[in-house]
Parts: sequence; C-alpha cells; structure tokens
Amino acid sequence: MATCDVTVMGGGIFGLSVAYACAQRGAKVRLIEAKAIGAGSSGGLVGALAPHVPENWNDKKAFQLDSLLMAEAYWAEIETVSGLSPGYARLGRLQPLADDRAVEMARARATGAAALWQGRASWQVVPAGDFPGWAPVSPTGLVIHDTLSARMQPRMAGAALAAACRARGVEIVLGEGQPEGAVVWATGWQGLLELSRQLGKTVGTGVKGQSLTLAHDARDLPQLYADGLHIVPHADGTVAIGSTNEREFDAPDGCDAQCDALHARAVAACPALAGAPVTERWAGVRPRAKSRAPMLGHWPGRPGHYIANGGFKIGFGMAPKVGAVMADLVLEDRDAIPEGFHVEANL
Repeated sequence: MATCDVTVMGGGIFGLSVAYACAQRGAKVRLIEAKAIGAGSSGGLVGALAPHVPENWNDKKAFQLDSLLMAEAYWAEIETVSGLSPGYARLGRLQPLADDRAVEMARARATGAAALWQGRASWQVVPAGDFPGWAPVSPTGLVIHDTLSARMQPRMAGAALAAACRARGVEIVLGEGQPEGAVVWATGWQGLLELSRQLGKTVGTGVKGQSLTLAHDARDLPQLYADGLHIVPHADGTVAIGSTNEREFDAPDGCDAQCDALHARAVAACPALAGAPVTERWAGVRPRAKSRAPMLGHWPGRPGHYIANGGFKIGFGMAPKVGAVMADLVLEDRDAIPEGFHVEANL
C-alpha cells in the first residue's frame, strides 16, 4: 500500500507551495529534492513580488493579482506554522517617469488599477520628493508609487515554507526517494528540458540571471524598479539588485562583468546606494516556459503525473495561488488553471 497520496519532485518555491497546499487539505505528502531546499533559482537574492501593468488585462495578470493579494495572509500563516520569518513585507514600489508622455500613461493606468485591483491597492503618480534620499532619479521629478508590490527574502521564505510543510506532516527527502501516488514535477529549468525531450518539442528552457546584494539598510522603504532593474530592500539590512537575462551561458552559477554592470546601473538609478559594499553576488538559472506563463497541469500522455514549473521571474509572487490550484487539480480533479498555463499551451 502506498504510504503517501502525493509526491512532489523538487524543493523550490513551486514544489514547496504545492506540497503545503496538499498537506493542508489532509493529503499525505512526500517531497523529494535532489540537492537542497531552494538549490535552484528559488535560492536567489532578489525577491521582488511586483504586479504587471494594470491594463490589457488577461488571465495571467488576473491570476498574478489574486496571488499577490493572497500573499500577506499566506506568508503570515507560514510564519505562524513554521516559527520562521519569510522576510515578507508589502511596502510598495517606486518607478521613475522619464517624460511627459510617461506621466500621461502612468496617470491613465491609475484609473485601470482602481478598477482592476479591487480597491485593495493603489497606483499613483507622486513627487519623487515624497521619498527623500531614496526615490530613483526621475527626469520629471515624478514617480509611480504602487502599494501592491511586496518583497520577500527567497532563502528565508524557502526555509520557512519547508518548515511549515514539515509541521503539516510533509515528509521531505533530500537525495533519492521513491515517488508514490500522484506525482507533481516541479523540477526547474532542467525539468523543462527533460519535459521537452519527453514530448519531442521545446516547451521551455532556462534563462540565467545574475544578482547581488549591498549592505544598505532601507528595510522600511519601497522597492524600486528603474532602468530595468529590481532594487529591493530586505529586512536584514541589505538591498538586492537584479537581474541579468542570459539565454546563452557556459557557467550556470558563475558571476562575471555583467553583475558588475548591474551594480553600476543601480547606483546611477539610486545614488543613495553609492559606497555601499557588496555583500554577495549570485547567479542561477530560472525556468522559463515557452509561453512565458507558469506551466501548470497534467503531464500529457502520463496519467497521474502533473507539472508545476516555469515560474521564471514571478515564481514567488505566483506561489500562493499555484499551490491552491494544483491541489485542486491533484486532489479533486478540479481544473481552475487558466488555459494559457496548461502544458499544451506550450506545444
């Protein structure tokens, strides 16, 4: 007789969130991780939980909004169950506005946010001077301030979620283990490559990202998005900066001059960071599905097997709802997953 109902393969953010959701509903769950919790891209530095622009609405943006709105209660529960802080705080985000056209578009989007964000968060154009010494350099003197964006310390979150899983009875196996019951494959970019081999068609790949942290205590301030960079203050008194997007790479975990360039761009965008020492550089490969949306659902042609992969840059932000809809599917055969997220959408 099987000793578990569900086996989750992979100890990154998607695997942990699925395991926790299934255990919360009374399933016996085993999680098998080949190396260590958060060994892949879920062990990075940045942790920006930021929404899409509130316009041209679609299923992906709606799903992400639901998940971001779930996040505060979700991570509070994880902290209570585990006794560990995930480093979560919903402190918003600032973005500079380059010219009058950008200001006009930003103000129009405030109307969209008011309608789409259910009155639970705001998007406003405000003077950069409202955030003295921290707002990004803005040619217009104005910035977008949204109150939906949140931050998360990825390693702290992974440790807290793993501890919460154990507290809910999940058996976590590091190394080799035997899958039983329904099997959910949450195995990151290498899992996408294996799935592509199995299906005979490329459904996803890995994109390398480099990032770094600086010793600068801005823990109570909003994150910034400027010059294509996420600049995220964390509760430990560091600021994370990321990241590169490298389709081709030789060393998956190697940092190079591109990481130094991130640092220089961040200081140019936010002069408050000048002189702050680098505390860590990191590189890893993030799983990107062909559709750019998370890949969730049945493994085609493999009954009893499921995929939860492709978090790419938004895995932590999507995790609360990913866990919920995968538990719906695996335990109740109820498919609440957007059509564009299914594996078939990438074929």
